[in-house]
Amino acid sequence: MVVAAVLSPDSEAAQAADPLAEIEGLAVAAGAEVVGRVTQRRPKPHVRTAFGPGKLDEIRALCKARDAQVLVVDLDLSPSQGRNLEKELDLRIIDRTELILDIFATRARSRQAKLQVELAQLQYLRSRLRRMWTHLERTGGGIGTRGPGETQLETDRRLIGQKISDLKRRLADIEARSRRRAEDRLDPNTVSLVGYTNAGKSSLLVKLTGADAYVADQLFATLDTRVRHWKLEDGRTVMLADTVGFVRELPHHLVASFHATLEETLHADLLLHVLDASDPDRMLNLRAVHSVLGELGADEIPTLLILNKADLLDDAERIALRAEFPEAVLISVKSGEGLDLLDAAIAQQLDAWSLHLDVRVPSGAGKLIADLKRVSRLQDERYEGADWCASVRIGPRHWGMLQGELRRAGASFAAAASSGSAASASEAG
Repeated sequence: MVVAAVLSPDSEAAQAADPLAEIEGLAVAAGAEVVGRVTQRRPKPHVRTAFGPGKLDEIRALCKARDAQVLVVDLDLSPSQGRNLEKELDLRIIDRTELILDIFATRARSRQAKLQVELAQLQYLRSRLRRMWTHLERTGGGIGTRGPGETQLETDRRLIGQKISDLKRRLADIEARSRRRAEDRLDPNTVSLVGYTNAGKSSLLVKLTGADAYVADQLFATLDTRVRHWKLEDGRTVMLADTVGFVRELPHHLVASFHATLEETLHADLLLHVLDASDPDRMLNLRAVHSVLGELGADEIPTLLILNKADLLDDAERIALRAEFPEAVLISVKSGEGLDLLDAAIAQQLDAWSLHLDVRVPSGAGKLIADLKRVSRLQDERYEGADWCASVRIGPRHWGMLQGELRRAGASFAAAASSGSAASASEAG
């Protein structure tokens, strides 16, 4: 397999230290062996073949010399560009989206992920049917008639359209059920790991929770969302969610197809943006993640930046990173460096928007007391007569779910005297 890219001035690949590193990593993740690399700098891709005539000759010669049967192009090719490239080079042409879809198809494990991959594949295929049926379009039909290829084309488009509608309905049902379960459950605060693919999110999940998760040094090792309990040093438990990684210029319909998988991100209380601090293209990766979060509508969720792989940095690089990202937490999942600081930073973030309340609950309401202990941070507790009294820090979401039960149980609550500017209990309701 040969990988190739057109580097336009406004493309993100053109700004990378190695413009072909990402597409080559994707090809390797798909199980291919890369035997050649080609780039061409142009103001914009050639309208007919993406590459100019001279570069096509170079690609043809390279593929012949290396006995390559496939050309992977780091672009979302139009159907006509793909068709013309296949004619010019007599090779199988795979564009960026098709390559990512192939990886997704081999990695999907859950029913939901498989449905999402199928939806994305059909949406990609629908616009390229004419390219697949070119051989039949030549077999018959003249002016005023319809050839068999065109008839089959229309039939396929209709069937694919029906299948896409069906998949969207099924995924919407899954998404709605997941949302209802999340709204009904009194789960701890959710902290979601997001970041560029292969930044170390799954490794961090395993390190913090001891979870049995698949970890590999390759792009898109994780497709299905995993959620595990993580107990902080102060005694609070949070739900830590690992999600699919992002890449630069992720196709829009892929983001749409995986919307249900990314529900954990949309409903998280806090995002941990894991960034590979050793990657020379970390700023490009940072912007790529921000772009996808914006598409998802998750860019307003509080976010803590985590700089991973500190073990690969020298002292000068560490100093420069701390100056560039003063609010970030520098860690190494491999060595364990900084994980205590990460724990403390998350606790501080949770406290920053929590309500600080004094509550008094009849001791007979054992389940309610247990629920309060599970989803809040206890700062002190004691028994006064038959009542359990405590000073707690609790998130607005959990307070909204428990406040009615507290009233029905005959409990009392008020803003803690030491809470300063913390919201009052009435404001929390």
